[in-house]
Amino acid sequence: MSIPSSPPAGRHLALLVHTLAGGGIERVVLTLARAFAACGHRVDVLACRPDGRTAGEVPAGVRVVPLRAAPRPLAHGAMVAADPGALGAMGPILRAIKPPWEIRHLPALARYLKAARPDIVLAGNTPVNLIALWARRLVRSKARVFVTEHGNFSAQIASARHRARRAYPALVHRAYGEADGIIAVSHGLADDLARCAGLPRGRIATIPNPVSGPEIDRLAAEPLDHPWFGPDQPPVILTAGRLSQRQKDYATLLRAFAHVRAVRPVRLLVLGDGRDRGRIEHQARLAAPDFIDDIAFPGWVDNPFAYMARAAVFVLSSPAEGFGNVLVEAMACGCPVVSTDSPYGPGEILDRGRYGALTPVGDASALAEALLRTLEVPPSPDILRRRAADFSVERVVDEYLALLLGPASGASSPDAPKAQISLDNGK
Repeated sequence: MSIPSSPPAGRHLALLVHTLAGGGIERVVLTLARAFAACGHRVDVLACRPDGRTAGEVPAGVRVVPLRAAPRPLAHGAMVAADPGALGAMGPILRAIKPPWEIRHLPALARYLKAARPDIVLAGNTPVNLIALWARRLVRSKARVFVTEHGNFSAQIASARHRARRAYPALVHRAYGEADGIIAVSHGLADDLARCAGLPRGRIATIPNPVSGPEIDRLAAEPLDHPWFGPDQPPVILTAGRLSQRQKDYATLLRAFAHVRAVRPVRLLVLGDGRDRGRIEHQARLAAPDFIDDIAFPGWVDNPFAYMARAAVFVLSSPAEGFGNVLVEAMACGCPVVSTDSPYGPGEILDRGRYGALTPVGDASALAEALLRTLEVPPSPDILRRRAADFSVERVVDEYLALLLGPASGASSPDAPKAQISLDNGK
């Protein structure tokens, strides 16, 4: 792994994440933390909610700093004090019954910046991006702040369940202008962010998620004790992710599986857990009543790569994806992939269908046909592994270090007027 030679080594990097619950963003943050520490940097992982499945995967030498939630009035006061000129844009959040919960961690983050004085802050999604920039303003920190967008921005702000997110375009337009760098994990996501938030497209760097590497190879080779992968068993279609109908559209996948199973023996294995698990299991009984014994929901598994290495095909049915880590993970294991052509990552990962079939979002028939074709004529595992290597940890970390440690290019304003507000939790 090459490190830019001009800046000195041994910087203090703070990686800000909303939770360590075990999702894709959390895994990316921990992968970066491990790589940055291996390069000789001092690394803190700042977590609004530090408990979760990936909490035990924090690399040696990396410190986890829990950020305590402040009372809502204090957090909202800190928002306004950080940027009084944005008060009007903040209205949907200030008035919301359920505002983005990450906002309550703004005072704790500001206290951390003042006490720890990191050189660089790398934040990992829209709400923590905002509080990172506001916290720097509050305490006039000299830290360079880089913001990252992992999810489909337009889908976020269109969510009827989270009306407070309607404030994001105006707040992002105003706050991200002060970031030292803006990162999107796919070109389509960068275009979407620029369009929705009115940001100059040239200010947004595109760096994919670090996915492929020796660790996946090691885990993929581990033994797997599951009866479906024994000798003389039908092929297994695999999917993995949060059990959320809105985010992953399992209903379309289940209808597609019913079509495939009516043509040939095959099984569907759904890895993951989530609040919609009961609903999705019910959808499975409705979509494929004659084949329900060929569908299984084993829940969260610690090593999905052992399943990917043995599955006949991996499928992703999401209506929207900022990137699509699981597609790269499956290809790194030599597993063929089929995905909906959801905005924005899958089409870029699969190079518009060169490395795996792409189907229209929500089209169960097209998804079924693509699965059948892939089962009949799978691509070469070596070709898939070579494509996955384009998203290797080494390559991606080099890109991150070049940006984070490179010449200042943003519009940070550590000399903004210092806000007069207590950052203690009601003290």
